Amino acid sequence: MRLVLIGDGESPHLLKWARVLVGAGDVQVWVASSRGFLPGFSECVPAERRLSLSAGTTRKGSKLGLLATVPKLAHWLRQVDADWLHAHYLTSHGTLAWLAKRFWGLRAEIVGSAWGSDILLTPRRSMAFRWLTQRVLRACVLTTSDSVHMAQRMKELGAGEVMIFPFGLEEMPDALGPKEPWLFFANRGLEPLYRPDRVLAVFARIAAANPNARLIVANAGSAALGLPAVAHALGLSVGSVGAGHQVEFVGHLDAETQAHIYARACWYVSLPRSDSVSVSVLEAMAHGCIPLLSDLPANRELVRDGVNGRILGDGQEVRIVELEKILTQADQIARENRAWVAEHGLFAPGVARFLLRLRELTAS
Repeated sequence: MRLVLIGDGESPHLLKWARVLVGAGDVQVWVASSRGFLPGFSECVPAERRLSLSAGTTRKGSKLGLLATVPKLAHWLRQVDADWLHAHYLTSHGTLAWLAKRFWGLRAEIVGSAWGSDILLTPRRSMAFRWLTQRVLRACVLTTSDSVHMAQRMKELGAGEVMIFPFGLEEMPDALGPKEPWLFFANRGLEPLYRPDRVLAVFARIAAANPNARLIVANAGSAALGLPAVAHALGLSVGSVGAGHQVEFVGHLDAETQAHIYARACWYVSLPRSDSVSVSVLEAMAHGCIPLLSDLPANRELVRDGVNGRILGDGQEVRIVELEKILTQADQIARENRAWVAEHGLFAPGVARFLLRLRELTAS
């Protein structure tokens, strides 16, 4: 079976899809990227099976520059003669796949994987984006979603068959070790969508009630430069956590360093204004972290409020007594969260079901 991934080759998420698909053994994988490729692609997909469109846009974009690459993509796809075009982030790369098939007569069928904001946010921006999302969804023989909530939204927009499985972990981390009871970790993108300022505000209330509380903030983004000032305005000290400061901004982390912080942190904070099931939340739970999450439908698929984490509505603060109560059962919660991810949150089993369904559809 010949399958072409169409997405952002500079995204670690697309790289993970490529690794797992190649690992399936009986799938020939090609990759077309709207930008470049992470170095890891060379380890799983040879250069002759890769195409860089070099559009200079992100997966969220719908720039004319991206649309102008359709002829180049279609010419390459004709040579590949794939069975399946697998588009990632539907309002950009899904559009490329749809246009290439529609106007260049490709025999390949389209499948699409929704990533979150392409379904939950973009169709609300305008009638044009809503129409485009609906058109791409209807062009897909099969789509995938990582949450029940997003799958329902896709159905409302006209999707046919939707397969649900989490964009989960490739493997479980090492066994649990000792946790630092008042260490908090946040590593979502430092962009307005993920509300890092709200993460700091929630933590500030916790730190005011417990001076032992510490927060490590990882990742980068457009809001990064202003966050230390936000922390200072909230009365938080910024510097090295190990040196006694309350908040440390550590930027991008490699996988090993990030795993070390997950392993130490007792709490994981993720408060975006929109989200599907986040792989970062699954990672944190696999490391035994207790999640503090925004009140979104997909988050409620993972966390039972007050039982294995906390769900915070907009403007809602965490009372220190609530956290102290949860801490009395922290070891049990860590084990149960980890066990849940091991059973429901691994990526490979979902991809195996996805490939089985593609083979059934190919045969029919």
